[in-house]
Amino acid sequence: MKIVKFGGSSLACGETFQRVKEIVTADPTRTIVVVSAPGKRHSSDNKVTDLLYVCHAHLRYKVSFDDIWDDIASRYREIAATCGLSNNIEKYLDEVRAGMTRSASVDDIVSRGEYLNAILMAEYLGYEFVDAARWLHFDYDGSVDYEKTYESLRELHATYPRMVLPGFYGTLPDGRLHVFSRGGSDVTGALAAAALSAESYENWTDVSGIMMADPKIVENPKIISRITFSEMRELSYMGAEVLHQETVFPVRQANIPLYIKNTKAPDDPGTLIMETFEDENDEERTRFITGITGKKHYSIITISKTSMTDDISFVRRVLEITEKYNLTVEHIPSSVDSFSLVIATKALSNCLHALIADIQAECNPDSIRVCDGISLVAVVGRRMAGAPGVSGKIFATLGERGINIRMVEQGSDEINIIVGVQDADFTTTIQTLYNSFT
Repeated sequence: MKIVKFGGSSLACGETFQRVKEIVTADPTRTIVVVSAPGKRHSSDNKVTDLLYVCHAHLRYKVSFDDIWDDIASRYREIAATCGLSNNIEKYLDEVRAGMTRSASVDDIVSRGEYLNAILMAEYLGYEFVDAARWLHFDYDGSVDYEKTYESLRELHATYPRMVLPGFYGTLPDGRLHVFSRGGSDVTGALAAAALSAESYENWTDVSGIMMADPKIVENPKIISRITFSEMRELSYMGAEVLHQETVFPVRQANIPLYIKNTKAPDDPGTLIMETFEDENDEERTRFITGITGKKHYSIITISKTSMTDDISFVRRVLEITEKYNLTVEHIPSSVDSFSLVIATKALSNCLHALIADIQAECNPDSIRVCDGISLVAVVGRRMAGAPGVSGKIFATLGERGINIRMVEQGSDEINIIVGVQDADFTTTIQTLYNSFT
């Protein structure tokens, strides 16, 4: 059994619905289908979920949203007509419209995009529609109740072996609807895969897998054929647009392979994500780097004090001060008599002077220096740990291009090397490293 999830771009209109049906019916083990709300049909189009958010805003301010609702309803009518569905879509549209009142929560309203799409897809595939409200359970703090969620879906699956599930939402203990953050349909699919001990979880989207670099920076970057969950986590944290963070946890915990596939090119191999790989494929034998990504606009605060290592509480006291200002310290590179705090510049915008004053008063350092306009670029690869000379090649390559490295840090598991460069060198750094290692 495979769990398959299709994103909004894969379900934007009747034509894409037809493509999804071809993919699902091509493999009889694709028995559980999770769907998003319709996405954009073209660059100037709107996602249905975005329109539903606008509807809620209009309700809140007592502004008519009839035109917006008409646009939403027409999307579902077009899908039903193109796919020749006999289901009375008008009945469901009327029910949703009647529920869009001032007393309705934003979660009540925005979840209806997936709800309606799942009803249509269930009829189109001949599967059972199972509302997410029947099985996906949240605690009051918004966290998933895994035990109750898994048990509920297993019970439903015993009755309905082939199901279409709307993504993005579930219910709180009191029965109210609750939605994940945007991208939450990915999480719904992962939960379904873990609950039913699926053979694999296929996440179908509009790209043929995870790219080695941002295509806005590197032209036609290569697709990563295989990546570990740890590598993907590193890339995601450092800015790569991969998967919703909560998606990884359920399938990783259950050791279920996760595939990223392209609805428009279903025969492309895509990207396989697993905990570990026992062997190496041809691609991995020829390069050590899995992916390159980064984020801009950081500040480096360097704190110096002679014989700092003799004061065993010095670093702790500084970090307690950053905690006071609710600051996330991304990295702490250090030397004998100094260490640096790498913090997002935006987070420091209203507290930098107060932070420095507190550090000076509490810790009495010899000096504090602040350097703004720093970008962090991460080179990620599980095979770097056993490959001598990778760090040297990174530094030499950037040096040849005249790029000044302001900071260097490597994770303890040695799957990533992070360099800090000037914001002005951000794009050139990623392009240079990509061209050097691929």
